[in-house]
Order: sequence, then structure tokens, then C-alpha cells
Amino acid sequence: MSPIDPVALTADLVRCPSVTPIEGGALVLLEDVLTKGGFTCTRVDRGGISNLYARWGRQGANRTFGFNGHTDVVPLGDEAAWTMPPFGAEIKDGYLYGRGSTDMKSGVAAFTAAAIDFVNETPPDGAVVLAITGDEEADALDGTTALLDWMNANNEAMTVCLVGEPTCPDVMGEAMKIGRRGSMAAFFTVTGVQGHAAYQHRAKNPMPAMARLMDILSSRVLDAGTDHFDPSSLQVLTIDTGNPATNVIPAQTKSCINIRFNDTHNSADLTAWMQDEADKVAAAFDVKITMQVKVSGESFITPPGPLSDLISKAVEAETGRKPELSTSGGTSDARFVKHHCPVVEFGLVGKTMHQVDERVLVAQIGELKTIYKRILSDYFAST
Repeated sequence: MSPIDPVALTADLVRCPSVTPIEGGALVLLEDVLTKGGFTCTRVDRGGISNLYARWGRQGANRTFGFNGHTDVVPLGDEAAWTMPPFGAEIKDGYLYGRGSTDMKSGVAAFTAAAIDFVNETPPDGAVVLAITGDEEADALDGTTALLDWMNANNEAMTVCLVGEPTCPDVMGEAMKIGRRGSMAAFFTVTGVQGHAAYQHRAKNPMPAMARLMDILSSRVLDAGTDHFDPSSLQVLTIDTGNPATNVIPAQTKSCINIRFNDTHNSADLTAWMQDEADKVAAAFDVKITMQVKVSGESFITPPGPLSDLISKAVEAETGRKPELSTSGGTSDARFVKHHCPVVEFGLVGKTMHQVDERVLVAQIGELKTIYKRILSDYFAST
């Protein structure tokens, strides 16, 4: 069959209004393209979320190279601020514009095109898998996790996996991700007793307790960083009381913090530390403090080795740049894949992801396909 044009496929995907959790036609389109390319496709929908599993080669092959990505996109924001149609996929000055063009429909198009061309031109001794979700930008409860659960239940497996998220800060080929920091949020509620500001002895003001707790938590140096991670960070995001009066001590105040943590910590230990500090402040101020925690993902790393070497050599061969082994940025679905097999992320420059007028250099889409195709070729050529 004729080579797949990754630019045209990116444009077709961008025209699908797949704002999370809406499928928008993106996975239907990919299923059609992959089926025609010789892949066996299965929809793995769960909880109202659309997911697609595609495999070329026999089940249980001696080695299987996997790609993971998503077709859902974040909301448009201020649509009036867009200078190009957000789902138009129009090309101007060498850029293809549209929501999801960078994050990450171009990556999905590039690895889809690379995989189809590779297996049809040089059928490998093994299998190639594409696990594509429609639930990465939201809660990610029924996306890649649903795909992995289905794979485990149906004896499907990847030997290694490459997640096609944007990884390069400024220049194509300058960085790949071998891990990610953990991410968690904590929500605190301090409850006292409402009263008149002139009769403070009849009230219990929750505000000083909250201020003390936030100062204690944010003042602690969590660590100095590790070989592959920057220092962990705790940020106070909000303190909300909603008190419009100037003479009333409020009964309650709430706050939220976010922690991005490296591999010297885990969410359970951080939760225990915060609870201990909250209990001590509550006792000191004679107020009630409750805490709720939401964990988006634990810190993880795929130690430098065969997989990162494979991708690094392919990137350097095509771009002339040896990518930095990075763990920067937020979370990705690699945090789920790491439980299944070794995983590394590599993709294009992500400068405009989630922004108004999101756009991708057209030339980078073709370049990314070439890199992915070389990775496949080198993987199956190795013994």
C-alpha cells in the first residue's frame, strides 16, 4: 500500500472535535486507517470513554513494540481569541493550526503512519501494538488503564512501549523522558467557631491555624533532587474563606496545595507527614482540621538502558542531536504503562500545547514519523 502521509492524518484528526471525554470521530478514523493497514483493531470502551487497541502480528509474539497516545484534547479556552479555526487544521507559514495539533494528534498520526508503513514494507519477526485512548486530558480513569486491564485479561502484552507525548522544549530531538515526577493534591478544611470580631474570646478563628499550617508545609525543603529528578515542590494554590463581613470571625476556611515529588518520596509518606502536621496545628489552635488527598500518579523512572539507548540512537541518527534524558513536566499515561513494561516518552516540540492557536511545524510531523520508523526498524533488527 502507499505510504501514509502523517501531515494529512494529523489534519484529519485535528478536524475531529474530540474535546475530552468526547470521541469526536478520532478513534473511528484511526480504526479505519489501521484496519486498512493490516492491523487487527479492538475498541476497548469503558465508563463512557472510547479507547482503541490495534495489533499487527500474532498474539504472544516473542517481542512486541508498543506505542501509546491519546486523541482527546483540552477545551478551547477563549474561542474568540483564536486567530485560526480551532478544528480547521489550516496550514499557515509552515504551521498546522488546531486544538490537539501538538498535544498529541501529530504524535499519534506519526506513530500510526510509521507503524503501518514499517509492517507493510518490512514485516518484522514480532508484533507492533498501538494503544490509543480518549481519556488522557481528564481524570484518566477509563483510558490507558482500561486498555491495560483489557490487555491483561486477554493475554495481550507489550515488551516495551513508547509514549508519543511532546518531549522537546525548543528543538526537535533535544529531549526524551525516562520518568515523571509524582503528583498529588491535598485539600484542607479548618473549622472553628463563628463570632463577632470584637468578642474574639467567644469564637475560634480558623484563619491563624490555616496560615500556620500552610507556612509549615510550604516552608519544608522536601529534598535536594536526585540523579534524574529536580527537587520536589510543594505549592499552596489557594486559601478560600468567602467572608464578606469586616466584623465577623469566620467559622471555616479551606485551602489546596499541590506537590510534585521525585523518587525519594511516595504519596503515602507525604500524606502521613501532612496529616501529622495538621493534627499538631489543630491541637495548638483548638480547631478541627480535615484533609482529603487526590493522587494523580506516583513518581517513576525507567532506568537508562536498552530502551532509552534504542530511542536515543534513532533520534540522533535522524536529527543529529542526542536527546537529554529528562523527567520534567507534569504527568502522562506513562505512569500507568510503567506497571506493564519498560516505557519511555519521545515526541516533538511542545511549546504551544494547551494554548490558544495551538500549532505544530508541518516539517516536524514528517520528521517524527521518520524517527519512529527508524526506532521500529532498529528494535526488530536487534537480537
